[in-house]
Amino acid sequence: MSGGFPHSAFRFPRPVATAAPVVLATLALSGCALFRAPQAPAPVVEAVAVPVEPASEPVAAPEPASAPEPAEAAAPKKPHREAAPPRKPARAAPPPPPPAPAPAPLVTTRAIERSQVHALLDSEVRRGGKVIGRAVDMTADASGAPREMLVNLQGFMGVGDRKVSFPWKLFRFTPGGRQEPIVLDMPAATQLPPADRPKTVPLTASAHAGTDPGQMRIIDADVERPNGAKVGRVVDVLIGRDARPQAVVLDVGGLVDPDRHTIAANWSALRFAPKDKSLRALLDLNEAQLKASPPYAGDKPILAVSPAAPAAAPAAAQAGAKR
Repeated sequence: MSGGFPHSAFRFPRPVATAAPVVLATLALSGCALFRAPQAPAPVVEAVAVPVEPASEPVAAPEPASAPEPAEAAAPKKPHREAAPPRKPARAAPPPPPPAPAPAPLVTTRAIERSQVHALLDSEVRRGGKVIGRAVDMTADASGAPREMLVNLQGFMGVGDRKVSFPWKLFRFTPGGRQEPIVLDMPAATQLPPADRPKTVPLTASAHAGTDPGQMRIIDADVERPNGAKVGRVVDVLIGRDARPQAVVLDVGGLVDPDRHTIAANWSALRFAPKDKSLRALLDLNEAQLKASPPYAGDKPILAVSPAAPAAAPAAAQAGAKR
C-alpha cells in the first residue's frame, strides 16, 4: 500500500441525484426566457354579470320523425321568381235600380166624341119644324133616369114666356152640340094620358117648384161628396143619341178661387140620395182628384172623369187574409 490518505469518492445523496436533471432543465428554460422580448400584459376585462335564466320546464322530446324516403333524383333548383300580385277582377257596375212604379191614377177618364152628344142647356126645341123654345133644365129620379125636360116657351117679344115640363120620352136628340135642335114629338095634348101631358112650371125661386117627389132638377144643382162637402155646380148635361145622359159639366171652385175651372164627370159616377122631399147628387171626388181632372172646354176633346177604383191588394196579402 502506498502511503497517504485514501481518496474517498464523493457521492450525492440519491434524491439529489434524481432531481438534478430536472433542475438543470428548468434553469436552461428560464435562461431562454431572459433573452426574449417582454410581452405586453393582457388587457384587463371587467367582469359582466350575466343573468341566469330560471330553468324552464322540461321540453317534451319530439317524437322521432319517420325516416324520409330517399329521393330518386335531386331535381335541379329553379331560379326564384317573385309571384306577381293577383289582379283584382274588374268589378262590374251595379245594375241601375228598377224604375219606380207609376203612381196609381187618381181618376179614370172616358173620351166622348163631341159629334156624338148634344148639349142640353139653351138648345133649341122644335116642334113641327118650328122653334117653340129652348131647353133650360131636366129632372132625374133616384136611379139617375131622366124623367122630364123643362122648356122655356117663347112668347111674343118676350111677353108670355113660360116654363113647361114635358115627359123626357117625347124628345129626340140629334148629336152635334147646340147647333142641332132638340125635336119634340108630341101629338095633341088631348091625345096624351094625363101623366104625360105638359105641365106649367111656376115662376118661383124655389129649385123644387113643380118637381114631383123623388125627382131633382139637374141644372144649377150642387154636387156633393158623401160627407156633405161641395164638389161643384152642374152647368150643363151632355145627352147621347139614345137620349141617355152621358156626362155632366161641373163648375168646380168658388167664385174667387184662382183654380176655378169646369170638368166633365161621367153620369154613371153620380149617385142620387134622398134629401128632404127631393134628392141630392153625390160624386166621390176629393180635391186632389178634382185638380187631376182634365178641364172641359167647348173646343177641346171631351174627357169625362170618374173616381179611380181602389188598387187591388197583392196576391200574397190576399192569400194571407184567406188563411
